[in-house]
Amino acid sequence: MGEILALVEARLRTALGEPDARAAVTFLGTDRIEVLRFVDADAGLVRYATLGMSAQPMADPTAVLADPVKGPRAELVLSVRNGLADTDKVLRPLAVLAATPQVEGVVVAPGASLDVGEPLWPGALFSSVLVAESGGLVEDLDLDEPLDPVRFLPLLPMTSNEAAWKRVHGAQALEERWLANGTDLRDPLRRSVTLD
Repeated sequence: MGEILALVEARLRTALGEPDARAAVTFLGTDRIEVLRFVDADAGLVRYATLGMSAQPMADPTAVLADPVKGPRAELVLSVRNGLADTDKVLRPLAVLAATPQVEGVVVAPGASLDVGEPLWPGALFSSVLVAESGGLVEDLDLDEPLDPVRFLPLLPMTSNEAAWKRVHGAQALEERWLANGTDLRDPLRRSVTLD
């Protein structure tokens, strides 16, 4: 487990630079989850990445026994514009989301919605996120066989209206709506996209 997390942290550092802050959260009955903060001053962004979610493979909730070796592994990455809101308060909600596979026995995959039931940071209109495809900002990390690779899944904050619309129309339709409207998904103060 420690070896995997060391490789994951090295991959994050290679892609995002040196973290300028980190916080650790432990929930009863789960492994410790850390959240690392990376500031990209050139782009005016701050990125938050979980570290610890990939220590164990995510288990199929319908399986009788969880496989301790095989199964998807992931970490979560959230990018927001720096200095517009108190987004550092997202550390605990991110750790909650990263602990979801251990706590609720779910597999977090692209297209999924995750909800923390409260604003991601003070004043945020978002309490949920859409899980996007990996492979963009941080490349997947291949592990030795038979282990599955670690995928670094971007999180896209959703308003409650967007989350409800996505439940009806699907993730792809919501992403197309965001794209058609030129929505800045990194704006921590953005409003909901226009929905029919």
